[in-house]
Amino acid sequence: MGLNEDGLQGLAPAALRALDAAETVFGGPRHLALAGVGARGRPWPVPFDLAPVLACRGRPTVVLASGDPFWFGAGGSLAAHLAPQEWLCHAQPSTFSLLAARLGWKLEHTRCLGLHAGAVQQLLPLLAPGRQLLVLLRDGAAVAGLADWLVGEGWGDSRLEVMEAVGGPRERRRAWLAREAAAALARDPALAPVAVALVAEGGQALPLVPGRPDHWYANDGQITKAPARALTLAALSPRHGECLWDIGGGSGSVAVEWCLAGGSAISLEQHAARADNIRRNAERFGLQGRLQVVQGKAPGALAQVQALARPQAVFVGGGFDAALFERLQALMPAGCRLVVNAVTLETQALLVQLHAAQGGQLLRVELASAEPLGRMRSWKSARPLVQWSWQR
Repeated sequence: MGLNEDGLQGLAPAALRALDAAETVFGGPRHLALAGVGARGRPWPVPFDLAPVLACRGRPTVVLASGDPFWFGAGGSLAAHLAPQEWLCHAQPSTFSLLAARLGWKLEHTRCLGLHAGAVQQLLPLLAPGRQLLVLLRDGAAVAGLADWLVGEGWGDSRLEVMEAVGGPRERRRAWLAREAAAALARDPALAPVAVALVAEGGQALPLVPGRPDHWYANDGQITKAPARALTLAALSPRHGECLWDIGGGSGSVAVEWCLAGGSAISLEQHAARADNIRRNAERFGLQGRLQVVQGKAPGALAQVQALARPQAVFVGGGFDAALFERLQALMPAGCRLVVNAVTLETQALLVQLHAAQGGQLLRVELASAEPLGRMRSWKSARPLVQWSWQR
C-alpha cells in the first residue's frame, strides 16, 4: 500500500478498508505514524528483512511504502516470494511523480534513481550538461554528501533543488548550486523524507560508447588502451543482463565498460595492487554491486569465478595459453563468447592455430598515433594486436 505524506486522507476507500481489516501492518516508523495503526504496527527490522512479513502469509497483512511500491519500493521484493492471488497493490502517485509535478518536468525526459542504500557514484555515467535527474536519498546527511561528491567530480555548478516531505504539511523546497549546498545544509539540515532534483552543469560528461579515455581509470599502465578496448567490447557484444568473465583484469577497464553497457562482470586478477585498482574503478562508476573482483591466477582460480556466476562472454587480456583454453572450454556454456587479445608472438601463434582448428574470427590490429619528433611530428606505432573471437 502506497502512503504519502498526506497520510490517510490520500488513500482511496478500498485502501482504507484493507488497512482497517489488517491484523498486522508493516512499515517504517514514519509510515506507521502517518497511518495511525497503533499496536498493529510493526516496524521493519534492521537490517531490512522480508521474513516477518512472509511469516504472516494467509492472514490479512498490510505493508506500507511510499507512493508506488513497485518503483524503488518493497513491492517487487515481496511479490517475488508470493503467488499472484496472494497479494494486491494499492498504489499512489510515486514520489517521482509528485516531484515532477512540483517542478514542471517531463518524467519521460528525466532520469529517476533511488539511492536510499546505493552509492552516489552511480550518477557519474548519467551526468551531462543540462540533464535532469530526480534522486531519492536516505536522509538529510546524504544530501550534503551528494553535493560534496558533485563538487569533487567537477559538477559544482549543477543546480540542486532539495525537496523535503513532498505532498504533506511539512513540505519544503530549497535551491542552491552544488558548491553552495553543503554550507547551507550545515546551517539548516534537510529532513527525511528527502529528494533532490538535479540539473547537471559544468562538468565533463562520460562518453556513452566503449573506448572511453584511459584517464578515467586508475591503472599502473596495465590497461587495454581506449582504441583496443572499443574493438574488444565490439567483439564481446555485451547485452543487457549478461555476465562477463574478465580473465587477467589489469585495470578492469573492459569489465567496467561491459557493466556500463548493462551487464555484470567478474574480474580475475593475480596481482593485489591491480585487483585494488579494479575495485577503485568499480567504485568510481558506482558498479560495486555488478563488478566482483577475485584475486588469483587462471586457470587455478577459475573455480572461484565459476562459483559466482555462469558467463555469457569471456575476455582474456593476458596470460592466455593452451591449458587455459582447455579449461575455459570445459567451463563455458553453449553459446558463450570468447575474446582473446594477444601482443606476444607466442600467444599470437597459438591464436592462429586455434583459429585454424576451432574457427571464429581472427583480426590483426595495428595502431599508430601522431607524436612530436623534434620540431615536427611522426607516427609512433603501438605493438600489433591479434584478437581471436570464438563462440562455444
